[in-house]
Amino acid sequence: MHWNGGPARDARHRPRAICCGPGAAPLRLQWGRQRRRRLRCPRGCTAHPVTAPACRLPRTLDPMMTHAPHPAAGASALQILAQLRSGALAADELARATLAHIASEDAAVGAFVCTLDADAAAAEASRLSGPLRGLPVAVKDIFETRDLPTAYGSALYVARPAACDAAVVSLLRHAGALVIGKSTTTEFAFLHPTATRNPKAPGRTPGGSSAGSAAAVAAGLVPLAVGTQTGGSVIRPASYNGVVGYKPSFGWLPTVGLKCFSWSLDTVGLFARDVADMAVFAQALTGRTLAPSPAPRGATWVVGVPEAYPWGEITPSAARALAHGCRALEAAGCELRRCTLPPWAADAFKAHDTVQGFEAVRAMSWELAHQADALSPTLRDYLQGAGRIEPAEYEAAQALTAVARAEAAEWLDGFDVLLTPSAPDQAPVGYDSTGVSTFNRAWTLLGVPCISVPGAVGVDGLPMGLQLIAPPGADARVLQVAALLERSLAGVPAR
Repeated sequence: MHWNGGPARDARHRPRAICCGPGAAPLRLQWGRQRRRRLRCPRGCTAHPVTAPACRLPRTLDPMMTHAPHPAAGASALQILAQLRSGALAADELARATLAHIASEDAAVGAFVCTLDADAAAAEASRLSGPLRGLPVAVKDIFETRDLPTAYGSALYVARPAACDAAVVSLLRHAGALVIGKSTTTEFAFLHPTATRNPKAPGRTPGGSSAGSAAAVAAGLVPLAVGTQTGGSVIRPASYNGVVGYKPSFGWLPTVGLKCFSWSLDTVGLFARDVADMAVFAQALTGRTLAPSPAPRGATWVVGVPEAYPWGEITPSAARALAHGCRALEAAGCELRRCTLPPWAADAFKAHDTVQGFEAVRAMSWELAHQADALSPTLRDYLQGAGRIEPAEYEAAQALTAVARAEAAEWLDGFDVLLTPSAPDQAPVGYDSTGVSTFNRAWTLLGVPCISVPGAVGVDGLPMGLQLIAPPGADARVLQVAALLERSLAGVPAR
């Protein structure tokens, strides 16, 4: 067995390391003869040991992390795939270069909790085949992985590899992706922030809970990443970081092997730098035909644009982005129809809180009963409050959800897509909050496909995503219109 380019010693002499707390940098490695030797975190807490081959070494200690130019720097996933297929780029070379790039650049971003060591990554990459054949992918640290530790963004558990991969991680490997590292998540994918920074909006939150996945793609550390959304944890950080974020129709990607927060709402989502990359990524994982194709000659997309929202007013930044999106789609030949959201939208928004709260208390029941003091006040207070939701309230919310889903599917079928802001504003200043998911919760509960398209900006010139929404199962359509919107935004100037 080899770790980071050097021969492994026996188990008593392997270094131990852990990333302590959400988004924290890895601790220094220490040689120790005791299998359970603890390390002292710079924050003052005591961290449990984890076997080193799974964890990213500090740059100065990793001989494989060279600083040679990245052979695929600035390239899209499709461009990298073309290089891999042609033989212009070897998969093992790409793996080593990607790890070197992460080692060099991630200190300023904090997108990764841990990565594969270079030798292991190169060896695995050279064996991969399939539609993603060697593309490096970051996976949110809420999914179990057999070769990388999982801690769910919390210091509560010993971070260690799982016995087997989460189902979506298995799909990634089957499609030929190289799971190169675990990206940061807020604590148990709720609201307590990570230490991740926003590469596209310095001094502002990257959002959450899929902060690391969005930031890793935005910073160019990896071309693709996996996250989750229970409220707005894919669409919102995609908006804040200026990348594409896609929440598929509910159930299209499996949630087995992730740390559940709400079984009725948890949805696997994806990040990419552009829509074409996203379509290939999603197609490889879902097995469905999703790559955009040209619209039939003379076809006109009908885009619904709500005039108001039951969850709140839009800000000047959201209004500016929405106006830019409308002009871009009109310039591309789309028909825009102003519309009023029916009562089911407000019902879905309200039901989301009850469904999530009731299920979260049960999904987190062990942690709340036995480790409440180890939870952040944000999460602990939320769970304790949600514990007062009665089963009858939950059943009523689920009944309301069933009606809202049926009515929404019928109403949304009157348009090709709906256009809304992805988030109510630009990324908030500071790191104490991950922003709010008001423009996402109802659509998550309804189980409809959503995608955040970058290219618009707010009043400060910072990223503002535009969200496209379609009826359940119309994921190919939402990706096709997203590709059109992306191209059109680039050709129509913002005002």
